[in-house]
Formats: sequence, structure tokens, C-alpha cells
Amino acid sequence: MSTILVTGGTGTLGSLVTGRLRAAGHEVRALSRRSAHHPVDLRRGSGLDAAIAGADTVVHCASNTRGAGRGDDEAARHLIGAARRAGVRHLVYISIVGVDRVPLGYYRRKFRVERMLEESGLGVTILRTTQFHDLVAVLAETLAKLPVVPVPKGVRVQPVAAEEVAARLAELAAAPPAGRVADMGGPETHTLADFVRAWLAAHGSTRRVVEVPLAGKAYAGFRRGGNLAPAHAVGTGTFAHYLAERHPAQG
Repeated sequence: MSTILVTGGTGTLGSLVTGRLRAAGHEVRALSRRSAHHPVDLRRGSGLDAAIAGADTVVHCASNTRGAGRGDDEAARHLIGAARRAGVRHLVYISIVGVDRVPLGYYRRKFRVERMLEESGLGVTILRTTQFHDLVAVLAETLAKLPVVPVPKGVRVQPVAAEEVAARLAELAAAPPAGRVADMGGPETHTLADFVRAWLAAHGSTRRVVEVPLAGKAYAGFRRGGNLAPAHAVGTGTFAHYLAERHPAQG
């Protein structure tokens, strides 16, 4: 079995990938700034050379999601440099469906990292997926703090289970570099308003959801379905199942 490094290894997705890889018998190094064994600051590059030494493969899950991806390109630059110095054979990157179609700042940064990896000379695999169930739930929870819940009008989403994405990433990490592989989407597509209503119902809330039209190119991109992968609805876990697991009394 190989030695695999997972950036963002203590995060929502990274921890799942780490668990999958260890269960398959790989030696895994889970990187994060708070890691007890491999503390690394990707944006500064500190600790990276020591952590990556001897690794065969890197799964890059780290991203500044709260900061709209700010610094992700800098982190990728440090990671690529360290991977070259260490002789890493394979770098797997998790991206998002629509990064080349929806002009959102975070998406643009993810797309920029994709291009950096493709031009790096390293063996690379890039997987784009639709939004996770967790992201839809966090958005619903944030919006539900208001008396009336405003939701962007006409925006559809196709959420996928993070556990299924982790399984796919672990599979890709154990295989040879494959470039950009087929996108991965959840099993169902509905309006964001419908998913928010489902979240509210699971939490016993009767707040009213109001769809609000927005302006801007990013909103137009979402309205056109640039974030969807209808031809790649390979996920099986539904949002209803996600909610039932967390709220069995209402599920």
C-alpha cells in the first residue's frame, strides 16, 4: 500500500477521505494547521516539505471556504512546489461543478487552481462534484434565522453526500493519474427553496420561504443551471435521507 497525504485532513471531507484510505490499508498523513502530527500552513508553505517527504500521492481537500477561496491559489502553488521536490507521483484535487460556467469568486479561484495543477507537470486527477448536503443545510440554517426565509429565486441545486464523494476520492487516489474525470452529482435536482423547506420541516419550523430575484452574472449562471450535472447524477444519498439521519424523529 502507498503513503497518501490528505490536505485539510481534519475537515468535513478530508476526515472522511482519511478514514476511507486508512480502512483500505494505506498509510495516511492528515495535514492541517491544527494537526498534532503534521501541522502545515499551506498558505505560507510552512511544515509542508517535512510532511510530504516520502508520500506517493496527495489528495488536496483543503480550501478557504469561509473566505471564498482567498489564498487557495497561493496554497496550491506551495503544494505543487513541495510535490515536485518530493517526487510525488499523483495529486488528486476536489473541485466544483460549474467553476468554468458560474462567475462566482470562489468558483473562479477553484478553476484557477485546476489550471495550475494541469500545467504543473505532475500526475493529476481532478474531480468536480455538485454541492454537498452539508452546504445546503448550513445555508438553510443561516437563512432560517430570519422571520421570513429569503431564497434566491429559480436556483436549482443537486446536492451529493460527502461520504460518497470521499469514497470516490479514495478510489481515485489508489488509481493512476487520470486528468479530469467525470463529474459527480447527487441523485436529485430541486429548487433551493424546496430543499430549504425540507430542512425547515425537519427542524419543526413553520417559517415561510420567499423566493427573491437577484441580480448579477453569478446569479444568472446559477439560474442557467451551471452548477448542475444532470448527466452525472451518480450519487445515491438523497437530502431526505441526510435529514432523516440527523433528525430521526422527523425523518
